[in-house]
Order: sequence, then C-alpha cells, then structure tokens
Amino acid sequence: MRPAKILLVVTGVDAFADGKLPTGLWLSEFTHIFHRAKQCGHRVTIANPRGGATPVDPESLKPLVLDRLSRAYWQTPGFREMLDGALSLEEVSGERFDCIYLAGGHGAMYDFPDNAVLQRMIQTQYESGRLVAAICHGVCGLLDVKLADGRYLIRCKRLTGFSWFEESLAHRKKAVPFNLEAALKARGACYEKALIPLFPKVVVDGNLITGQDPFSSGRLARVVMRRLEKIADVR
Repeated sequence: MRPAKILLVVTGVDAFADGKLPTGLWLSEFTHIFHRAKQCGHRVTIANPRGGATPVDPESLKPLVLDRLSRAYWQTPGFREMLDGALSLEEVSGERFDCIYLAGGHGAMYDFPDNAVLQRMIQTQYESGRLVAAICHGVCGLLDVKLADGRYLIRCKRLTGFSWFEESLAHRKKAVPFNLEAALKARGACYEKALIPLFPKVVVDGNLITGQDPFSSGRLARVVMRRLEKIADVR
C-alpha cells in the first residue's frame, strides 16, 4: 500500500483588516490532521497562498484551547520553522494529491475565498473523486469554487463550518469580513451545525468532508484517515 499524499493548506494572513487585531492559522486545526497523517505514514505537503511564513493565531495558543497534542508540537524544535517554510499554492498546483485539506483560523477568510489557484485545485480534486476536506474558517475556501458546468461546488451539499453564534462567542463578529454561515447558505449549501456550540461536528457528503470548529479537529482527522484507508484497500 503506497502512502497517501495530503496537501495541508494554511493561511498566510496575520491580522484582521484593521491591521491591529492579530490572527492566522488556528493551531489545532493543523496539528491533529498532521499528527494522524504522520502516524499513518502518509506524505504531507504544507502550502499557503503566497508561500513562506504561516502565522499562528495567538488565541489558539491560550491554555483553555491549546490541547496537549498541539502544545507538544508547538514546543517541538523545528515545528515552527516547518510552518514558515510553507510552499506556495502555485508551486504545488500541478501535483496530484489524495486529499486536499483546508485548515482554518480567521486569516483564511482573507486569502482563501478569492484565490483562483486554490479554486482550480479544489475543482480538479473534487471532480476527480478525490477527497476535499475543510475545517472551521477553512471552509470559506469552498465558497467560490465552481465545477466544470458552472455550478458552485457546495450547492446542495451537506457541510458545516464555524457558525455565526460561535463567532459571537469568540468576540469576532465585528472584526470578520463576512458571516461564513450566511455565505454558505447563500451559495445553496445544506449547512449543519452541532446542537451545542463549540462541540465537535463533522459532516461527510461524498468526497467532501467538513468540520465545524477547532473542537472538531481530532474527529475530522480520524474521518479523513479512515477514508484514505478505504481508498487504499480498493487500489
């Protein structure tokens, strides 16, 4: 069984539009999928829209949300340098991956939705039947992806992503550039969310897998790994 190739797409944006409030990648939304992939022997590539530095949201490093796994990686020598050595999407756009995973963090709301390279990669990935996964604000990278027939990829698809109520709990409603939950619904997506905010929620619709919030990171990683195992079994 050959190892799967996984592309982890992260944000390169380090601040909200006002330039004062810091943001970036939400750490656990990267570490859990990265850890599971390495455990399974898969090959991981890290890229952000421009390449280079991958800022980490300082909110994701606070004790109440920084889980044991993420803390261990954050303290591992070389881990931060690895994030800052991300390739650009242009550099990896011609490669074939078994799974493209969009990590979240508010920074993704600025450099994911309008990125034409990312849109083309996701279109090709999805239409070839290969896995597309996204979590929390990373789901905004799916908003403007169109299929070959001109329809939005997420139209009539079951999915989830960071809810507007959770945005309120995070005290970011006035800072974010748009309401992700409303934007997904406006594209015709069948949006779902957990009954209790900030609880794990993963939705699978064919080869599209989405997670609602940072607390869904571990569950989403497990779902993706199980799907990759099934794919390997039928090769």
